[in-house]
Amino acid sequence: MREDDERGYSQFVQGRVTALQRTAYHLCGDWHEAHDLVQAALIRLYRHWRRVSAADSPDAYVRRMLVNVFLDQRRGWWSRHVRPFGDPPELPASTADPAVDLVVDRTVDLQAALARLSPGQRAVLVLRYWEGLDVAETAAALGCSPGTPRGR
Repeated sequence: MREDDERGYSQFVQGRVTALQRTAYHLCGDWHEAHDLVQAALIRLYRHWRRVSAADSPDAYVRRMLVNVFLDQRRGWWSRHVRPFGDPPELPASTADPAVDLVVDRTVDLQAALARLSPGQRAVLVLRYWEGLDVAETAAALGCSPGTPRGR
């Protein structure tokens, strides 16, 4: 890769890695796995940086790469046959503010509900409601027609 392309790639990644990790976490529900997903997506991004940097929306392109990495991983033999059990999530101690406790409880409930969904359904919900994408952007990120996210 040329030096100016390398610099552009580095700047792009530094500006978006936190958002990508947050999206990956919402997709998979585990921070360690989220870091792996982002790393795999960034490797793909590096290989195709010249094409991505010329795209109308590099963010959408990278988001689609991340979703594809997530879905590809879920289709593999390992994920269908090996189910590791992690430690339960660490919950913050109860606070004096009942509103904060309610938000924590709802977040834990939401993560548990997302974990029961298929990878495709989970990707749709994360992209539409956590990332705030409209139906067309969600369909583009998933590589499907605009009617498909509505049906999942």
